[in-house]
Amino acid sequence: MGTKNKKMKIIITDATGMIGEGVLLTTLNHPDITEVLMVNRRISPLRHPKLSELIVKDFTDLHAHRSQLTGYDGCFYCAGISSFGMNEDKYSHITFYTTMMFAKALADLNPDMVFFYLSGVYADSSAKGKIMWARIKGKTENALIGLPFKNVYSFRPGFIIPLKEQKNVRLIYKILNLIYPYIFPNQTLSYEEMVTALVNVLEIGCLKNILEIKDLKLISKLHLSNQ
Repeated sequence: MGTKNKKMKIIITDATGMIGEGVLLTTLNHPDITEVLMVNRRISPLRHPKLSELIVKDFTDLHAHRSQLTGYDGCFYCAGISSFGMNEDKYSHITFYTTMMFAKALADLNPDMVFFYLSGVYADSSAKGKIMWARIKGKTENALIGLPFKNVYSFRPGFIIPLKEQKNVRLIYKILNLIYPYIFPNQTLSYEEMVTALVNVLEIGCLKNILEIKDLKLISKLHLSNQ
C-alpha cells in the first residue's frame, strides 16, 4: 500500500485513439491529477490547462524526449491496435515489442512511476494459448511486471460506455452502446469507473497486478480519505 498523493502527474499514450481519448477526458476532470502529458503519434486538437502534448513518431525510441518524460507519477498506456487482419509477427511487434521498449525507457527515467497497461478481457496469462492476440497480450502483461517500476498493473476493461464529448468513437461502439450496457451490465464499465479505479490504485496500491472488470468496478467505489 502507498500513501495518498493529492498532486499527481500522469502520462497518457494514444490519446487520439478511442479508449485513450476517453481516458484522457476523464483524467482531466479528476481532482487529484494536476498535470497530464499526452504522448501521441499525431497532434490532438484538445486543449486544457492541465494538458500538454508530446509528439513521438516512434514509440521504440524515446532518447530525444528523455527530459520531457521525466518526473511523472503514473502512465496510462492506452496505445494498441486490433489484431483483425494482422499476422502474428506484425501484431507482436506493435503489441509486445513497442510496448516493452516504451515502458523500459519510462522505467529508466521514472523508477517511482506506476505503469498501467491497457490489456483486454480474455488476455492469456499463460501466453501459450491458441488465440494469437490473447497470447501476445498475456506475454506483454507478464513481461511488464518484471520492469523496475514502483508497480505495474494491467487492466482488462470490457465494453466501455463512450463519452458524449468523445470525437473518436467507432460506429459499431455507438450501436452497441444502445443495447450492450443493458444486456451485459457486469461486462460494462464507464470511463469514470475505470479512471477512478486506476487513480485509486495509483494512490494506495493493490495486491493484484491484473485488474479485471469486477476489480475495476469494486476499486472505483472506494472512498479514499481526504478526497
